[in-house]
Amino acid sequence: MADRASTYDGRERSGMIGLLSGTVESVDTDTTLIMLSSGLGFTVRMPATDLSSLHAGQHARIYTVLSASQDQMTLYGFIDESSRRLFTQLQKTSGIGPKVALSLLSTLGATGLSRAIVDGDVSALSTAPGLGRKGAQKIILELSGILSREDAEKTPATMDSDGSPMSTVIQGLMSLGWSEQDSTAAARRVCETDGDPHDGAPGAEDIPRLLRLALASMDRGR
Repeated sequence: MADRASTYDGRERSGMIGLLSGTVESVDTDTTLIMLSSGLGFTVRMPATDLSSLHAGQHARIYTVLSASQDQMTLYGFIDESSRRLFTQLQKTSGIGPKVALSLLSTLGATGLSRAIVDGDVSALSTAPGLGRKGAQKIILELSGILSREDAEKTPATMDSDGSPMSTVIQGLMSLGWSEQDSTAAARRVCETDGDPHDGAPGAEDIPRLLRLALASMDRGR
């Protein structure tokens, strides 16, 4: 008989806890939050691009995947179903586990990641911490036939059509229910005053920070 622990190694169970609906208790790090749902507090690891749109006290719905390894169980969460599906598909690539899949989604966002796979963009995929060029090539080889151009375009965007950080922040605020006018004003304000800590133009890596600052400024204005 196979060792009992080994039967759980690396498996995912999205059906066991497939969706959480509740209140964000705290955002602990750039990749982890605690969510209260049905009287229980769930620790959830999320892509930085998803987590940046959440804050303590906010009601949210999070699509989840429960990953069970030999020594621990980890709950991964996503703002939308498409991101969860992409997270699961990534791990069908040999050698790609949940940590690298989460790193890819945090670095590129769901839309950027899907497009990089469809376009065969090894350089873009290789920017994710924990993944080298060989791993990127494997992902493209094994998933490019599964993800079509149409799939990539349908993936909910973490960037607006022009791909600029300010447009991304605007889209993020609007997805949380703020008006386009208020979102644009807040995004412009933080991009101009807090855009790049090195006094340059803000880049994609600044988006999570800018979105948090914009949300904080809008919450204060309520």
